[in-house]
Amino acid sequence: MNTRFPSWLIKVVALLMTYLIVFALISAGAIDDYVLITMVTICINIILATSLNLITGFTGQFSLGHAGFMAIGAYTTALITMRFPSIWAFLGGVLLGAIIAAIVGFLIGLPTLRLRGDYLAIATLGMAEIIRVLLLNFEFTNGAAGLSGIPRNVDWTWLFVFTAGSVLLISNFLKSIPGRDLIAIREDEIAASSIGINAVRAKTLAFVVGAFFGGLAGGLYSAYFYFIKPDLFGFLKSIDILIIVVLGGLGSLSGSVIAAILLALISTWLQDFPEMRMIIYGLILVVIMVFRPQGLLGDRELSMDTFKRIVPRRRKGTS
Repeated sequence: MNTRFPSWLIKVVALLMTYLIVFALISAGAIDDYVLITMVTICINIILATSLNLITGFTGQFSLGHAGFMAIGAYTTALITMRFPSIWAFLGGVLLGAIIAAIVGFLIGLPTLRLRGDYLAIATLGMAEIIRVLLLNFEFTNGAAGLSGIPRNVDWTWLFVFTAGSVLLISNFLKSIPGRDLIAIREDEIAASSIGINAVRAKTLAFVVGAFFGGLAGGLYSAYFYFIKPDLFGFLKSIDILIIVVLGGLGSLSGSVIAAILLALISTWLQDFPEMRMIIYGLILVVIMVFRPQGLLGDRELSMDTFKRIVPRRRKGTS
C-alpha cells in the first residue's frame, strides 16, 4: 500500500523536529554559547539573504543597501527595549523596526527603482551610507560609540519562529500573483509590461518586502548581541549578504539557506587561523564560483521531488 503525505505536512514535521532537537540539546548543555552564537548568526543571515534574494535574485534588481535596512531595525529595537525592557517591547520593537525599514524602502525605492543595473547599485549603496552617517550623528543613537547594554530577549524559540516564518512568508509571497510578476519582470521587463504588469510598482513592492525582513533581521541582531554601532552596518555588511545570495544561487531561497549555513561554518572553522583567515575565505569563494558560477543551486529549490530523484524508489516485489 502506497501511503503519500502532503508536502506541507512533511515540512511542518521537519521544522518541528528541528526545533525540538535543538531545544533539547540546548537544555541539556550540549550546545555551548559559542555554538549558539554561530547558530544565531546563521539564522540572521538566512533572513537577510532570502530577503535580498527577493530583490536581486527574483526581481533582478542589483541592490547594495540591505545593511541600511538592517541598521534601522537594529536601532529601533534597541532603543525601544532599552526604554521598556520587556518581551512585549521586544516584539513591538522588532515589528516597528521592520515597518520603518519598509517605509524607508518605499520612499527610497520608488524613485531609484526606475534605474537599472550598476546605476541602481550605486543609488542603493548611497542610501545605505546616508543611513549610516545619520546614525553616526544623531544624539539618541549615541553616535559612533553605539548602544550597549541592550536587553537580550532572543532565545532559540524566538530565533526559530522568526527565521522559519520569514522564509515561509517570502516563499509564499513568491508563489502569489505579485511574486509571479516579479519573476516575469526579471525574465523580460518589456514583455511583462506588454501584458499589463506595472514594472515600477512590482519592483517597489519587492524592495519594500525585502526591506521589511531586512529590518526584522536587524532587530533580532540587536536583541541578542547586546551592542550595536553604525560601523557594523556599513558597505562590507551589504557585500557579505550579497555573497551569500550569489553563492547560494540567484533565484533560490533554498540556496540562500544552504549558503548562509556553509559560509558561517567556514568562517567559524577559520577562526583558528587568524592570519590567513580572509585569504583562505576568499580563496574558497573563488574556487566555488569558478566551478559553480551559477551558485550552489542555481535558480532551483530543494523539494521532495529532488530527494525522490536522489533516492530511487524500491521496486515492487523486492524487500
